[in-house]
Amino acid sequence: MAKMIFVNLPVSDMERSIKFYTALGFTQNKDFSDANGVGMMWDDNIWVMLLTYDFYRKFLKGHELADTTKISGSLTAFSLNSRAEVEEFAETAKNNGGDYYHVEINIPEDQMYELEVADPDGNILSASWMNM
Repeated sequence: MAKMIFVNLPVSDMERSIKFYTALGFTQNKDFSDANGVGMMWDDNIWVMLLTYDFYRKFLKGHELADTTKISGSLTAFSLNSRAEVEEFAETAKNNGGDYYHVEINIPEDQMYELEVADPDGNILSASWMNM
């Protein structure tokens, strides 16, 4: 069996989040979706799991749920095929309730290009392209 990646994100408005991630090219897997969590597939091996705050808290064992509009606990990067795809991904996010920004990391943009994309709950995804 191939390895899989599941990125679990706390969301405050499930329907808004489903629409946002669908616009970015994710597909909802109804077999792994219910009122507590929704499986959104990037491809067969990479998923974003949208979890209600109450359900997400069950996995925290003594940790507090961060207000992701103010506090970040992780950055998740997704690679895309070109700089143009990175820019399109970011613009799609912005047009669907999210936002994006660029961080200067002193790597030539013809070698690596990245935009930080925030979903409507403030979870940050790095959309990146690398000239391999």
